[in-house]
Amino acid sequence: MSLDSDNGEERKRVANETPRNNSRRNNGSRNRWSGYRHLLWVRIIELKREPEVVFWVFIFPLLLAAGLGIAFRNKPADVTAVAIIDSAGAQKTLSMLQNSGERSTIRAAILNRDDAFKAFHFGKYDLAIESNADDSYTYYYDPARPESVLSRAEIDAALQSAAGRKDTIATSTQASSEPGSRYIDFLIPGLLGMNLMNSGMWGVGFALVEMRQRKLLKRFVATPMRRSDFLLALISSRLVLMVVEVGLLLSFGVLVFHMRVQGAILSVLALASLGAVCFGGVGLLTACRAQKIESVSGLINLVMMPMWIFSGVFFSIRSFLLWLIPL
Repeated sequence: MSLDSDNGEERKRVANETPRNNSRRNNGSRNRWSGYRHLLWVRIIELKREPEVVFWVFIFPLLLAAGLGIAFRNKPADVTAVAIIDSAGAQKTLSMLQNSGERSTIRAAILNRDDAFKAFHFGKYDLAIESNADDSYTYYYDPARPESVLSRAEIDAALQSAAGRKDTIATSTQASSEPGSRYIDFLIPGLLGMNLMNSGMWGVGFALVEMRQRKLLKRFVATPMRRSDFLLALISSRLVLMVVEVGLLLSFGVLVFHMRVQGAILSVLALASLGAVCFGGVGLLTACRAQKIESVSGLINLVMMPMWIFSGVFFSIRSFLLWLIPL
């Protein structure tokens, strides 16, 4: 009798505990990502405590794009500044230039010899002209200054035309300005890439070394946190900020400079996400070799500087030497 009662009580105990274990298992599956969500949220709300990060990540690229876009905006052709050395034929030379077909792009002035050379050497004038006694001309130009070389050709053509030279071949000109050929169209994609690199390198590499130096990593390890959740939250926080960065910079370019975005927006976001993950991996690798903030700052700059220079962010890589372009 006692044996049957013991078996009955055992069955009741097992029956009572089984639903409880299942509920714990279900709660565990539901809370699998709770640590990741909390870590991600902490990384995002940290921006409230560091407003300077908001400036450098979101505001500074917009200011940089605005400044460079205005400085290198499309503008009318430059006026050729010419200094005519005072001589017997100086007034005749000035009249020929003023009556030429290119007079709207030529600014000429008669100066004595010393003032003309001084102004030319200081860059006030692109070219100096001297009229000789035999009605010939001597051009003084600087071959190291592109505007001086162009001015020599333009002024020579203007004087030859004013003297009666006829063109033997009929030519015509037509202005052509295609979307995407401006400097701002070249700059915005480069700034996007540079921003992704800065976010990945500094947001991941520098943040990890800072946590290591403040002993925060040891505190995290002592908690039930999964290390994979910590790393995933660190990368995910950069992806969340990346969406805001890309959206702000592209919107700024479209609204302010009327930049045309070619391709699907989803493709741009996918490519930007891939770049953010790649640069985050490089930042993580850099952080593995540094123990102090000073060390990681030097390593990050060492890695980023060649990318700044050779990636063609601010100017075309075609400006480099030919043997450097494949690199």
